Amino acid sequence: MQQEHERVSATLTPDAVAERLERMILDGVFRPGQLLPSERRLCERLGVSRTSLREGLRVLRSKGIIVTRQGRGSVVAELVAGRDDSPLMHLFRDHPRTLYDLLEVRSLLEGESARLAAERATPADRVLIQRRYEAMAEYVEAGQAIDVERLAHLDHAFHLAICQASHNPVLVHTLQSLTDLLLSSVFASVKNLYHRERPRAMINRQHAWLYRAVMEGKPQAARRAALDHLHGIEAQLREIEAEDQRLERSAMRLDEWG
Repeated sequence: MQQEHERVSATLTPDAVAERLERMILDGVFRPGQLLPSERRLCERLGVSRTSLREGLRVLRSKGIIVTRQGRGSVVAELVAGRDDSPLMHLFRDHPRTLYDLLEVRSLLEGESARLAAERATPADRVLIQRRYEAMAEYVEAGQAIDVERLAHLDHAFHLAICQASHNPVLVHTLQSLTDLLLSSVFASVKNLYHRERPRAMINRQHAWLYRAVMEGKPQAARRAALDHLHGIEAQLREIEAEDQRLERSAMRLDEWG
C-alpha cells in the first residue's frame, strides 16, 4: 500500500507540488528568509519525484514566493514586500507615542492567538512553546545582568510560538509582518520596566499564567492571561510616563524660585 501511495505522489503535477509547498509556507513550516531543505529531503518529505519537485519550485519562483540563488539553494521570499523600509514603518518607529497603539494591536491579535493556541496546539507546538518559555525563564532566573535586547528577543519568540500554535496562517503572517514594530514594543517594555522590582515580578507572573493556560488547553484563561499581560504593561508604562511628567513639572517650579 505504501509503495502504491509513493507511486501516486511521484506523479503529482507541478501545480499540485507547488500548492503543497505553499501550504507549508502558510502554516509557518518554512518562514520568510528561511533556506528550503535540499531537493533530496523535499522529495522524501513530499513523496514526489525530483522532476515534479523542480517544476513545482519553478511555479513558486514565477509567483515570487521563493528566490533561488545559484549555488545557495532556494529561500522563502519576504511575503510582505518592503515592510521594514516603508515610510509608514519609519513614522511608527520614530514616534514613541505609537507604542500604546502597538500594545493595543498586540492585545487584539495576541489575545485571540492565545485562545486559539490553547484550543489547537499539537504536541509538537507545545514542545516549541515550552522551549521558548524555558529559554526566557532560565535567562531571567540566571541572576546575571540583563541584556535588554537579548531578553526582548526571547520574550518575542515565546509570544510568536504561541501565535504559531493558533494554526491560523493569516494571524501568524500578520504578526510576522509586524516583527520589527512588535520587537520595538517588547524592547521598550523590557527597557523601562524590567529593572523595577514590581513590574518585573508582574511580567514574570503573567508570562507563567499565559504559559500554563496554553499548555493546559484552557482557551478563555489563555486569552485573559494574554490581555492582562499587555494591559498591565501599558498601565505600568503610563504610570512611569506620568511620574516623569510630575518630576519635570516639579523641577520647573523649583527653577522659578532659584
